[in-house]
Amino acid sequence: MADQRSNSLHNHFTSVKKGERVFENAFESVSRMVLEGDIDKVMVNGKNTFDFRIFREGKKHIVGMYDEINSFVSFVKDASQGGSSKEMAFVLVGEPGNGKTFLVEYLCKMYRDFLSLPKNRKYTFRFVGLDKLGSYGNITTIESQTYEDPMVLAMNLHESSAESQQYLSRRYRVADKMLETWYENYRPLGACSAYIWNNIREYTNGNLDDMLDFIEIVPVPLIESLGTVTGKYPAKDKITSSAVDLLGEESIQRLLHITDTNNPYRFDLRRGALARVAGGGIHFSDEIYKNKKDLVQVYLGIIQNRCIEIDGYKWPIDTLIIATSNNSEFNRFLAEKEEAPIVDRCRICYVSHNTNYVLQKELTTYAIGNESKTTLTGDAMHQDPNLNYAASVGVVLTRLPRSEKLTPIETMKLAAGEVAGEKSLKTLSEVIDTLSQEHDITKRYGQKGLGQRNLGRSIQLMLESSETNEGKCMFAYDVFHAIERAILDYVSEAKDRAKFLDDLKIAKGLYRERIMTEMFNAYMDEPLAIRKDVLNYVNMIIGIDAENLGTDKMWKYKNPQTGELQALKIDERYINSVEDGLGLKTREQKDSFRTSIRKIYGQKISVRPDYDFMDNLELVKAVTDVRLKSDIAGSGSLIGALANRTNEENQKLYDRMIETMLKKLGYCTTCAQKTIEYFCTQVDEN
Repeated sequence: MADQRSNSLHNHFTSVKKGERVFENAFESVSRMVLEGDIDKVMVNGKNTFDFRIFREGKKHIVGMYDEINSFVSFVKDASQGGSSKEMAFVLVGEPGNGKTFLVEYLCKMYRDFLSLPKNRKYTFRFVGLDKLGSYGNITTIESQTYEDPMVLAMNLHESSAESQQYLSRRYRVADKMLETWYENYRPLGACSAYIWNNIREYTNGNLDDMLDFIEIVPVPLIESLGTVTGKYPAKDKITSSAVDLLGEESIQRLLHITDTNNPYRFDLRRGALARVAGGGIHFSDEIYKNKKDLVQVYLGIIQNRCIEIDGYKWPIDTLIIATSNNSEFNRFLAEKEEAPIVDRCRICYVSHNTNYVLQKELTTYAIGNESKTTLTGDAMHQDPNLNYAASVGVVLTRLPRSEKLTPIETMKLAAGEVAGEKSLKTLSEVIDTLSQEHDITKRYGQKGLGQRNLGRSIQLMLESSETNEGKCMFAYDVFHAIERAILDYVSEAKDRAKFLDDLKIAKGLYRERIMTEMFNAYMDEPLAIRKDVLNYVNMIIGIDAENLGTDKMWKYKNPQTGELQALKIDERYINSVEDGLGLKTREQKDSFRTSIRKIYGQKISVRPDYDFMDNLELVKAVTDVRLKSDIAGSGSLIGALANRTNEENQKLYDRMIETMLKKLGYCTTCAQKTIEYFCTQVDEN
């Protein structure tokens, strides 16, 4: 009896009924995969949104892309609930180098891992013992060409769908509700499976038990290189690509065996990319609008009808179709009005560059590479501790559009969820909303700028330069020259070039401020000296009005990070110097600034006890300036002392600072000396 075999249809059907195996379409599988993971709530550009933890796992995971991932998840969820999305393709459109392809490939890898779990495995069936039928030559076994699910066969056991439904209900005592759920995913058998099943029916005189002896259930292979379950179809060159690459074609090899010329099995569907992912897989079409017109027309039928059609024969498929496209290719395609029906069947999602410089640090790490670098002569290469910051700020600033409401630095800080003076996140979301009204996509927020590939090129340019190789160190300031080179060589529009070079100047200014802080930390001989002083200022202006403040100006307060009681002497001269450095002249200005700092303190500390105000660049700069000027008596300033090392004391100070930088701050001799040298010049000030 066929029923007794472990790979029989009976066995598979009862496993699905018990819940040991699943029968669901591609949308349901993907949606279950994403929604079964943890979901966090995050604030992005002033709006609350969801963050799906499954996209953030592994060594090289996806960074940012919150809106795009949310769009995708709601698209798949809608399709899995039978919404209009199930007759659409999901297309990611954006600038080159912003992670579209990486996102899709990451999703495909996740999906393959998900399907490799025993409960989630996809199964298909094959016909065996076909030599008995006589008209198949030496072909004895035939696998379903589109990896149809065995449950689809079960729903088509009899000639009519209603008969099959009655048979399943009677034979397996399936509850009506369960059958109804299964039949929501009903589709007819593909042309060749239906034809062979009919041949078997004639051979056995319609005896179902005998017919089922010809069926074997097998798991769908998950081998990436076979292109099964997740397949990528890249836009090939214009002349050789044709519908055959997607749909398959007549196979001469099979015609040598098959005597019946009407048999649809003479078409080899697996020659095309679609049949291999037709059993609940993901079809990824890279650069979909770069394809030839006739191929795009083929997609039209596939997206709408989910069906491979050749010479009037049909093979229904169950596939999630994802595509990517370049902004310029997409605009060119839109300009040809007769192509409107295909765009109409796509859910277009515009992918912006990452505009959060804090998240960019991870992406910059990807670009720099995590293996330890070596020079051309094979010596170990050191990495300046400020390199990542300089590169991240340099590229992120180019991605931020100019606006009258915000300066580039304010936009950058707000986009990273940090404090930007008086400006609030509301201003940023207003700017984004205004820009999203633009018809020209490239003018929208985050759509133009230096992408990840340009950043990678800049790092390469930097690595090949003789200074980097001779000094055996990737010195942070050199990255600006490399980015400038990339802008001049790879950005074609003059207007963009001018803006990007301008942004680079701002980035150099931010780097300068960071170096001031680093030098102060080196001078104070501790890595977080400046942080301490900033927090001292904040605590002083909170304690200055305290009721329990004695004549000695000592104020006791509870440290929110450690919970311990601490005493602090309130130094009004220090407070005033910092506020003068901020350009606050009048009493009113000072009071209003203090109130805003207290307000931020009240909002942040309750949520993040470790909040340290270091993202408030203006305040950090003012504190640094005050401390650098007041601490070094006699020599006028630290710059003077380091630049003029003729006397012994200054040389000692220089040596001590170099030692601190080497031992505590992660510098090497080359970048420590170069950083001090840079600090002593007046370049990039304000």
